[in-house]
Amino acid sequence: MGAIALRNVEKTYGHGPKAVKVIHGVSAEIPDGEFIVIVGPSGCGKSTLLRMVAGLEDITGGEIDISGRVVNKLEPAERDIAMVFQNYALYPHMTVYDNMAYGLKIAKVPKAEIDTRVQKAAKILELGGLLDRTPRQLSGGQRQRVAMGRAIVRQPQVFLFDEPLSNLDAKLRAQTRLEIQKLHAELGVTSLFVTHDQVEAMTLAQRMIVMNAGRIEQIGTPEQVYGQPESTFVASFIGSPPMNLMKGQADGSRFTTGGQTLTLPAPAPRAGELLLGVRPEHAELASSGWPMQVDMLEMLGAERLVYGRLGDSPFTIRIEAVLTPPRHGDTVFLQVGAPQLHWYDPATGRRV
Repeated sequence: MGAIALRNVEKTYGHGPKAVKVIHGVSAEIPDGEFIVIVGPSGCGKSTLLRMVAGLEDITGGEIDISGRVVNKLEPAERDIAMVFQNYALYPHMTVYDNMAYGLKIAKVPKAEIDTRVQKAAKILELGGLLDRTPRQLSGGQRQRVAMGRAIVRQPQVFLFDEPLSNLDAKLRAQTRLEIQKLHAELGVTSLFVTHDQVEAMTLAQRMIVMNAGRIEQIGTPEQVYGQPESTFVASFIGSPPMNLMKGQADGSRFTTGGQTLTLPAPAPRAGELLLGVRPEHAELASSGWPMQVDMLEMLGAERLVYGRLGDSPFTIRIEAVLTPPRHGDTVFLQVGAPQLHWYDPATGRRV
């Protein structure tokens, strides 16, 4: 019902020699009822793509299909979508009830039906006691729930979220993420959620679209994207701290990087120049193995980050805080299992 298909979607600003292409042939299939998170750094084109789905930006090339209809030429009001913005976009002089009901009044929905929808949305979002208040009497988290309530009452086929949690503090963001998860579980409406925050992406998404410079780098579940990143960009962007990436020469079960030759637990996929990736939590302290010189430690509550070097290549590991930590200048030894080695082509940045 609310399935979305993006077919070679492009966006260019300007004309002639001054034209700037910001979306480069994006294609993706989003089944009805799926919660998709589009994640990437600032300027990667994720919000532009969302706004094209919404009809707020014209499409330069390709097709956007919602529920079996190509909507390229349709106005936003004709697309059966509801959008939640970063800045709430509430009417300051209206009560919570009137903010949620306004779009339905404009659409000439009967008054009794409006009341039923608003009361139901207020119950879902725990806004029942706030319906008579104005936005200035609400906290940031409450305002964002009102913005979501205004979208819910529309009963659209697709929800679009444009970085809706960016204005909230860390505690409210975590709380609102849970509310959005519960909301999707209850309503089951196809949802596109844009964020630059990888934690939001990993916790909310059923599948993720990772974007970089107007292109899709990878589409997959959070587990797939984190466990098998398809490019060095994804490996570096998803994960905190990011994956260690070392450039060097592979020769069977040996890998030379930064002047240091490492013995591998399994042969490299090919000989020659490669990038070797290892997640910080997949390198374990051992009595022998790869020698790392410790430069710095960072305490993070239940765990520590240990920063050091393998030869001249920087390397970070994550250890439990209960372990006796190494000290600056120490040499420690690391063991990494064969399944935790990730190999990339240094020329293309793609997985080997």
